[in-house]
Amino acid sequence: MTEALLTIDEVHARKVIDLAMRIAEALTAVGASANDVTLATARVAAALGIKPVHVDVTYNSIGVSYHRNHDDLPITLLRVVRAPVPDHAKLQRLQALVVEIEHGLELEQARSRFHAIRRTPFMYRPTFVVLAQGMLAVGVCVLFGASWLIAAITFLASCAAAVAQRGMARLRVPFFFSQIVGALVVTAAAAATGALSELGVPMLEGVRPSIIVAAGIVLMLAGLSVVGAAQDAIDGFALTAGGRILELVMATLGVVLGILGGLSLASSLGAGFVLTSDAPALGALPLQFSGAVIIAIAVAVMNGAGLRTTLVSAVLGTIAWLGYSAGTAGGLDVAVASGLGALIASFVGILIAHRLHVPSIAVTTAAIVPLVPGYAVFRGLLELVETDGSPTSLIIGFATLIGAGAIGIALASGASLGLFLGAPFRDTVESVMRGRGRAR
Repeated sequence: MTEALLTIDEVHARKVIDLAMRIAEALTAVGASANDVTLATARVAAALGIKPVHVDVTYNSIGVSYHRNHDDLPITLLRVVRAPVPDHAKLQRLQALVVEIEHGLELEQARSRFHAIRRTPFMYRPTFVVLAQGMLAVGVCVLFGASWLIAAITFLASCAAAVAQRGMARLRVPFFFSQIVGALVVTAAAAATGALSELGVPMLEGVRPSIIVAAGIVLMLAGLSVVGAAQDAIDGFALTAGGRILELVMATLGVVLGILGGLSLASSLGAGFVLTSDAPALGALPLQFSGAVIIAIAVAVMNGAGLRTTLVSAVLGTIAWLGYSAGTAGGLDVAVASGLGALIASFVGILIAHRLHVPSIAVTTAAIVPLVPGYAVFRGLLELVETDGSPTSLIIGFATLIGAGAIGIALASGASLGLFLGAPFRDTVESVMRGRGRAR
């Protein structure tokens, strides 16, 4: 009888750990931070009677170990996340499942619910996602107050780049080369537009084709997990953060190489790709906020967010741009103002995300994309191409790129700091609200 009970207990423990492990794998695959994955795994196991468990999340590897007692061997499972793809609607469902398990959902029901969530397809069809990617680029054009013609060309170029990248993904081409191809496509479109403008084609005279490349840069950097990498580093998951940061560097380097190659090729062909390295002025303030909202909504759709998450992303995108605008109006450096906008948006986001049942990292990621320094990256690369061997021009180009990198670091740091500061504040507010509810 004792052996039978031990066997039953071991079977139950294995089922619980297997479920917790699969939930952890799914959370990692759809974009959750390492700390969120670790906490969710421990919460699921504890709610189903298995504790304490040791959870180890290292980049794309997840391990869970349960030490029953000093005499029995531990139960340990290991899984590897092979193809992480952001899916914020699925992330929202998985987080809701964890809460339901804590509120008493039975093991078999939880297993069935999880398998149903795992089989749920991506919310939007590929064609709709490509159109959203094009609209993200249009949002960048709106930020700069570009003409409708440049916005239309940018939309088509960005959709073409997105289609090319999807085709390469189906062929299992590494993402690094996919970024190069996408950057080449948008640079070629900008070069062709510049050449037609130089030829005096009606409606193209005096246009700013550089905005096409800037929008393409924002598009190809929008899908990178900057916030997640910074959050993992702050939470103490150094190896995971290191792996994600290396991914970010390689993906960004792919964009840089693609643009450099496109600029050099256009110059050698004499395509008339004449672009000023001066930063263009932003559009009127209403256009800036409209562009920020368009970009935030597009990013949310690209990441498979539902309607509620998309609307919250739009609101936080507005808040982030408001913080940035206030910072620049107050005389702050662009990098500092960008970090301020990200800080405010992420702080507000984590306060309302839990109450509205939306993933905080999802809405924060979408909110800060309008602040990505697309034009600064392009301007720095253009200055490098136009050096003609001049040391001064090289220094200016590298300084511009370093400034763009500083903005990126400020965005990641501000967003992570907002999440870090907002979490205890949110918990305190909820504790007070629960106390008042009991008093009544």
